[in-house]
Amino acid sequence: MISVIILTHNSARTLDAALQSVSWCDERIIIDDLSDDDTVHIARKHDAVCIQRPMQGDFSAQRNFGIEQAKGDWILFVDADEIITTQLAAEIKQAVRQNVIDGYYVKRRDTMWGRTISYGETNAVRLMRLARKGAGKWERPVHEVWNVHGYTQTLKHPVLHYPHPDVRSFLSSINEYSSTNAEYLYERNVRVSWIELILYPVMKFLQNYLFRQGWRDGTAGMVIALIMSFHSFLTRAKLWLLWQKGA
Repeated sequence: MISVIILTHNSARTLDAALQSVSWCDERIIIDDLSDDDTVHIARKHDAVCIQRPMQGDFSAQRNFGIEQAKGDWILFVDADEIITTQLAAEIKQAVRQNVIDGYYVKRRDTMWGRTISYGETNAVRLMRLARKGAGKWERPVHEVWNVHGYTQTLKHPVLHYPHPDVRSFLSSINEYSSTNAEYLYERNVRVSWIELILYPVMKFLQNYLFRQGWRDGTAGMVIALIMSFHSFLTRAKLWLLWQKGA
């Protein structure tokens, strides 16, 4: 039995397609962060179990709560702006029937502003998304990681990702995530130097745009490289300010 878990917050724009792509799963669970759009209505239209629970800036806690609610032997995590293709669905079904691996990483293919992104760091993303129930827990409040113990493999077919319909939503997300990440690092006594504050964002841009050939994705590649660099700067700047206030 496969239980799919989807975290939502005002996800009406993409949730219908996401749920259609996992209709083959035995159980569909929505953990909703108090949406005020049609997210809950869409979830119930697909006969998904919908539990409303405040996120409070901790993605891992929300995901671990979802695992506790699931009845399946296997847990599949899908984001509300992702689609499981028929090829990936078939590969997942075959993987769980083999019953020899504890967890599977999935590649992700981004489509942003009408263009499939083929380069940059987003094209190299590999995420733990399918695992036996009880094989591990999610860690970190943001940029969370599913720490699965045992044997792992990477599935061949990617999940399709349709994030950030515009630059405004992209910037809004990184502003929120960088604040949470800075607080997480501050609580763990991580400090940032002025050299790192300046150089890390520059190196991040060069990595994405030049070394990972983001320039080959045209204007979209340039925008993504700049915003990811800005994300690095915001995290470190906010961390520096936290230390200044706490000094």
